[in-house]
Amino acid sequence: MNQVFGDFSEDLPVSQEGLTIAFSPISLPLKQRWQTNGLSADFMADYFAVFFPGNNSSVTESDTAEVKSAVSFIANELIENAMKFNDERSPYPISISLRMHSDRLVFQATNSVNPNMLDSFHNYIDQLTTLDPNELYIQLMEADESGGMVSSGLGLLTMMTDYLAKLGWKFETINTDPRIILVTTMVQLMI
Repeated sequence: MNQVFGDFSEDLPVSQEGLTIAFSPISLPLKQRWQTNGLSADFMADYFAVFFPGNNSSVTESDTAEVKSAVSFIANELIENAMKFNDERSPYPISISLRMHSDRLVFQATNSVNPNMLDSFHNYIDQLTTLDPNELYIQLMEADESGGMVSSGLGLLTMMTDYLAKLGWKFETINTDPRIILVTTMVQLMI
């Protein structure tokens, strides 16, 4: 079973430039790696900054710093979400990649997901893809202030509202017994 939601592009041209980091749940429990999430995200941003702006001489240092900050924020949120929602029973590694295209940056974070969490995950994706992201952001902030349950989602909404990023998801069943499902979250940031 493969399912795609949102702006998940499977036909992007191949990018020769990029970076992939993988985190194995076997060598060290992923929860113990939590403190390295920001370090990994900052590394991706620093790596990307070497190649940006490329041949575009009109890009200022301020532009570069802004894009570098966006890369660090998005990478950190994707890594944190992948670690938080990874199926701990699965031996599959979590990975995050950043590919550079002429007009956009494409992030892809892949992790396994507990099959019992699929319905709530799909419901949240449905909200993200059908509701106004600014209104949804305000609703979550108000729920948080009134003591409601806001367990996640603000990072994804911030990508949409502050960076105008396009988000998409692909779910793949890679094993049926036991059932193992991989989810890849794609974030496209236009540059």
